[in-house]
Amino acid sequence: MKPGARIAAAIEVLETILTRHQPVGIALADWGKSHRFAGSGDRNAIGGLVYDALRRRSSIAWAMQSDTPRALAIGAASAAFRMEPEAVDAACDGQNHAPEPLSETERAGLTRSLEDAPPHVQADVPEWLWPSFTAAFGDTAIEQGRKLAERAPADLRVNTLKATQEKVLKALAEFGARPCPLSPIGVRVPPPVGTARTPNLEAEAAFQAGWCEIQDEGSQLAALLAGAGPRLQVLDLCAGAGGKTLALAAQMQNTGQIYAYDDDRNRLKPIFERVKRAGVRNVQILKGGDQKALEALGPKFDLVLVDAPCTGTGVWRRRPESKWKLKARNIEERQAEQAAVLATASRLTRPGGRLVYVTCSLLPEENRGTIETFLAAAPEFTVVPFGAVWTERLGTESPASADGRTDTLQLTPASHGTDGFFIAILERRTA
Repeated sequence: MKPGARIAAAIEVLETILTRHQPVGIALADWGKSHRFAGSGDRNAIGGLVYDALRRRSSIAWAMQSDTPRALAIGAASAAFRMEPEAVDAACDGQNHAPEPLSETERAGLTRSLEDAPPHVQADVPEWLWPSFTAAFGDTAIEQGRKLAERAPADLRVNTLKATQEKVLKALAEFGARPCPLSPIGVRVPPPVGTARTPNLEAEAAFQAGWCEIQDEGSQLAALLAGAGPRLQVLDLCAGAGGKTLALAAQMQNTGQIYAYDDDRNRLKPIFERVKRAGVRNVQILKGGDQKALEALGPKFDLVLVDAPCTGTGVWRRRPESKWKLKARNIEERQAEQAAVLATASRLTRPGGRLVYVTCSLLPEENRGTIETFLAAAPEFTVVPFGAVWTERLGTESPASADGRTDTLQLTPASHGTDGFFIAILERRTA
């Protein structure tokens, strides 16, 4: 397919997403099924353009003076396909399934500067969320938002029960794999450039053999800072598909015991196969949603990890459509869930044990706000500054938190090259 036909296809997919509210992955898959003539390279290029258009929806709409699927696809095409604006204009000639020729407004939009755009538009952050971003990041808020609108790399965590970082790097060398900058057990495959194909890493032998798991570097760091170790009693309270459970189990060297629990049993389904592939033997998977059985375990745990439900603002690079669907009520709902799960976690943490609270959010309401509310109600807990824990666990000097705090850690794409993660390490006093 020529560039013009690819742009037209992206317009069609975006129309489905924005008007029928269909998930991006499903919309792209359905388009591929109904257009069998499109090769894998075409589908990959179209998908990249669709995702880029959604990542930068606000700034593209401002430049193009329109929020239609046509405006978004054409406005994103130059960067997505690494084409000069003039080439995009030429590709849209109405011939061979290409979009109709550009209007003067559209042509001007391809080169319009964002200097005069409002800050939230420059950052590609919904306007109603901008006060939260500026409260968290101050003068760096625009840069933080811009980095959230870029393509993300594929990070993998080396499963130290089966492999070494060197071994995984060698196995994935053809994809340009290199060590993660911060995680000592991380491997990074850079994001695709232009229309380059995104590798299917789960199909690789190294992944199938359990040498590695796909896990963002920020999530790896959260698991490392949690402080699991041999012979401990550990609870992963919001285990989901088990990514952090497996990371903790590896740190424990298959000793001690780690319990994996989630309120939703459906979210736990993938963990069974993942545990088997990783060679993990010290995990007990609790029945999802059985709160009574969970509470019956009592305050026995040296470590309780709370990977709390949140708005997911830290993973907008990977799920850009969620950026524009988020509502104020969603934050309030997540805060209520966070308070409930922290209350449960506090009852299961032994005196002297640690409770580690993690979100993939950048919003202070869900991060500092939730923690401060919890500490006010649970004075037996205190915050352990992350810097000393970082040095102890990773053996390097800790980076600065993106929000300027010295007790809790906010990771971001702009400041650390990771997805957005918030980490608070709490300790329960012994007396």
